[in-house]
Amino acid sequence: MDKRAAVLAGARRVFARDGYARGSIDVIAAEAGVSTRTIYNHFRDKSGLFAAVIQDSAAGVAAAQLELVDRHLGAVDDLENDLVAFGIAWRTPVPGHAEHSALVRQINAEAAHIPAEVIDTWRQTGPLAVRRAIADRFAAFAADGLLVVEDPLRAALHYSALISGADPSFRSVAEDDLTETVTAGVHAFLHGYGADR
Repeated sequence: MDKRAAVLAGARRVFARDGYARGSIDVIAAEAGVSTRTIYNHFRDKSGLFAAVIQDSAAGVAAAQLELVDRHLGAVDDLENDLVAFGIAWRTPVPGHAEHSALVRQINAEAAHIPAEVIDTWRQTGPLAVRRAIADRFAAFAADGLLVVEDPLRAALHYSALISGADPSFRSVAEDDLTETVTAGVHAFLHGYGADR
């Protein structure tokens, strides 16, 4: 592994564990097995390093999620069943990306202390890239007469919110309730956007 990759991997572990504000360059250097000088040779400052870490991590997760979009929504046989199958797959944690989930929790907790451009980079690379792909599929479904959609991006946001089952006091739906939650969310989504609503 080259030094830049080692720094990114070490920084991802530290930021996921300690957060942005508490994650220090000295601790990251120790975690990565490099000197602080090496870090500054590759990244201008902690903000730049965090931006690179979250962009790299978000790109990896987005690639996995975009593959799910293609697999489940590329060609639909039964729109409701396919939306449920996609929702379950999308809401199931991606193996090997636990650190990314921890990074996202840190971003949510520390948003006021993280530069806005860093958060925007993460959103554009990860969540919004996936939302745009879902929106493209919804626009295609509308063109085929399967959905009634005026704003595909808003419809993708509604779909995401409805299948998440997020309770503000708990953050996410319990794993054993996932199928029921996604199925109910898709039913509600199709009540609002289905062609035969």
